[in-house]
Amino acid sequence: MHSKRRIKSHFKTELNHLRSYNGLVNSTETITERAQAAEEESAAQGFSFKQRIGLVLISTIGSLIVRLIGCTLRLSFSCEAGSEREPRPGACIYCFWHRCILPATYIFRNMNIAVMTSRSFDGEYIARIIQHFGFIPVRGSSSRGALGAMRGMQRALETGYKVAFTIDGPRGPRFVAKPGPVLLSRNSGIDVVAFYMIPERAWVLNTWDKLMIPKPFSRIHVMWSSPIRVVPGADLHGVVAEMQAALERVQKQAEEIFPATVV
Repeated sequence: MHSKRRIKSHFKTELNHLRSYNGLVNSTETITERAQAAEEESAAQGFSFKQRIGLVLISTIGSLIVRLIGCTLRLSFSCEAGSEREPRPGACIYCFWHRCILPATYIFRNMNIAVMTSRSFDGEYIARIIQHFGFIPVRGSSSRGALGAMRGMQRALETGYKVAFTIDGPRGPRFVAKPGPVLLSRNSGIDVVAFYMIPERAWVLNTWDKLMIPKPFSRIHVMWSSPIRVVPGADLHGVVAEMQAALERVQKQAEEIFPATVV
């Protein structure tokens, strides 16, 4: 394992480089097409007037909370062998537990990452919040619209984007990985990398995922797993088990940094 200082320096440099690069390559046409597609998908879901008002309020307030808390966080990073350059410049498949979604939204903002979100009301307001931070929501989940969402994630990878799965979402069970990233890796040949992030101090909500909201000015540690690739003819159940083990391993290692937040 490389020194924490060296990894942290690279991580910050890479984040700044990726954000600058992405800001240059995004054309107005592409941004407009994405916005129109998001509007069409949202309208097709048939939310009631009351729900649409709720979506506007929740997404606006949620985005403000993420931005206000996120800008105060102090980051540190570590990794297993092979992940010293995460987040990498090219395509990659990331997976993480749903409870980390709030700090991840701020830390990995404006990096053109496609994220699978469910077609439910909860999934829609999450999609709207992450759009404020430069993420590309792909509607669908393991229980609804899965095939279309996987095709959308495949297209994002082919375009050179990174993709990310909240791997125990949208409704759990908590800390149980679903096979989406493994199937996507088999079809694309792209690595799967798991990560976990833990704040030094946080509010932990009494939700199915035990969602963490970092307290302002907290330190937060990010731990990356070694890359996982699905080779031709691989036992998919075995690779899913390997991914599950990687998720549990990086969580355990991160929680050793700030054990007070362990739930």
